[in-house]
Amino acid sequence: MDVIQAARMLGKEIQADPRYLAFAEAKKVNDEDIALQGLMGKLSILQMSYQNESGKDEPDQQKLKQWDEEFRKTYADVMLNENMRAYQEKKQAVDDMMNYVVNLLSVIVNGGDPDTAEPVPETGEGCTGSCSTCGGCG
Repeated sequence: MDVIQAARMLGKEIQADPRYLAFAEAKKVNDEDIALQGLMGKLSILQMSYQNESGKDEPDQQKLKQWDEEFRKTYADVMLNENMRAYQEKKQAVDDMMNYVVNLLSVIVNGGDPDTAEPVPETGEGCTGSCSTCGGCG
């Protein structure tokens, strides 16, 4: 098996993981939530309106203020939506899993034993995966 085949196998395992399955279901529920999708569409329109106005030579500050306030309120409504909260929680679990996998691969690529390597927990210290900011492996 080559590296690409191994990556594809890893991808299949990730898609079979309960965290991924929960995330995919939460995404589906979000996509089917008509009220939430309406709020998301409104956010998009407000953002485009704000960007178009702010790009003018003399933007209307009153419009910008109104759109900013409406954007903030709509964003808060989106984040209070039960389905969005569940989606964010499930997405974070998948993000955490993927960060662990990427950090583990980084440790292995930098010479760690594939059978026993463990990434340093992200505490603001330790390995970031970037050798340019590193003082050396311990």
